[in-house]
Amino acid sequence: MPPAYRPGSEAFATDGKVMALTKNGKSLPAESAGVSRPPLPQAFRESFFALGVACGAVAAFVMWWRDTTGVNGAGAWLVAIGRVTALEGTYAVLLTVLLLARVWWLDRMIGMDRLLVWHRWVGETAIWLLCVHAFFIVWGYSSSFHASFPTETKVVLLDLPDMLTATAGLALFVAVGVLSVRFIRKKVRYQTWYFIHLYLYLAIALSFAHQFSTGIDFASHPLNRAIWIAAYGVVFGLLCWYRIVVPLRSSLRHRLRVDHLTAEADGSVSVYIAGHSLRRLQAQSGQFFLWRFLTRDGWWQAHPFSLSAPVDDGLLRLTVRASGDFTSRVDAIAVGSKVIAEGPFGSFTARRRRNAKVLLIAAGAGIAPIRCLFETLPARPGDLTLVYRAHDEASLALRHELDEIAGRRGATVRYLVGSRAKYPDLFSAKAWTALVGEDLAEFDAYLCGPREFVGAVRAALKSAGVQGNRIYLERFEL
Repeated sequence: MPPAYRPGSEAFATDGKVMALTKNGKSLPAESAGVSRPPLPQAFRESFFALGVACGAVAAFVMWWRDTTGVNGAGAWLVAIGRVTALEGTYAVLLTVLLLARVWWLDRMIGMDRLLVWHRWVGETAIWLLCVHAFFIVWGYSSSFHASFPTETKVVLLDLPDMLTATAGLALFVAVGVLSVRFIRKKVRYQTWYFIHLYLYLAIALSFAHQFSTGIDFASHPLNRAIWIAAYGVVFGLLCWYRIVVPLRSSLRHRLRVDHLTAEADGSVSVYIAGHSLRRLQAQSGQFFLWRFLTRDGWWQAHPFSLSAPVDDGLLRLTVRASGDFTSRVDAIAVGSKVIAEGPFGSFTARRRRNAKVLLIAAGAGIAPIRCLFETLPARPGDLTLVYRAHDEASLALRHELDEIAGRRGATVRYLVGSRAKYPDLFSAKAWTALVGEDLAEFDAYLCGPREFVGAVRAALKSAGVQGNRIYLERFEL
């Protein structure tokens, strides 16, 4: 592992770079304490990305408008609504695929956690638009030909080319959408949800042909057809490259395998992954990989786990807390099992930091990336404070490491152990100000843990004076 800060020395090391802390006995400015030029604010980057998404939606609308010579009558208007929602819905489907194609520059711009949120929003919008498209097309035809809705539905399904497969594709879209509703998703095993989610690709394939055999916007417009096919080609080309080619290439280069496992507190397990030239992965503390263990029952699914220790040239470490079907069986993974790791992903890194003083807050499995940052974030003695929330002493995973790092770096660790009743004001601004003992307006905050915990603590920190754009989040949810 890279050397950490040693009290009394004039320098510390992080990510292979040595930076001076003092010069002629005087402290250097904050930049020398590891505060680099920060990236553009998250809100600005998301707004810029949203502008690009909106431009794509406008382009799809223009594609419909340019080839629409006139709309006369109620039936024609209903069909027109069906056509434009088809274009926008298909655009949203392609965008949904792109958002989780694991394209590195999208991850760098937005962050994988926010891309997941965008993926959910856009995916839900796509399904609604496609349902509206199907309904209005049938309604428009039934109005134009003075037929009942059921009769026209039968005609569309049986007489128009490729409509049966397109309908099957729409049914798959709806099924996946229903299973992805939050309260339903929580009741479904992860493996089941993940496997069914893969049927989206089949749904896209089933729906592809009817766009060109029956779609007015493509059937007689070669330019529109070429643009649409190119859009599919680019999106699925990126998907195949970043989801298949890059991970396989990385696997062949680094030859990852399970080296050994170590039991931690509360049923957590640290998995040590050995490999070759691991520094070439350029993984930063706070980032995560999608791990695919090539065992008989686990090769087909990838799981997101953060690094829980800085990258060593021969070992990677992830610490997994038992909370589901897969995580409860991690300790049974055989030593020597081959591993494919996709990544690194995430912007929960030192790169976002702006202030010299840093507050690190973790709960549950969120301690993994926080522990990694605790060791490597550039800081002078006294500038780092870590708060670790757990329900009992047995739940404090990696505690011995945190205590050792704190002593070595001159940092502070505070453990909030016990039931919620023991800390009635845990989510108040006053409690956090008292806990840290300093003006929180001078701090950056890194916050990682369950969704509800992260949201409540973020609100408390903002009330205590921490600027919203200096609170960096990593939520553990899919």
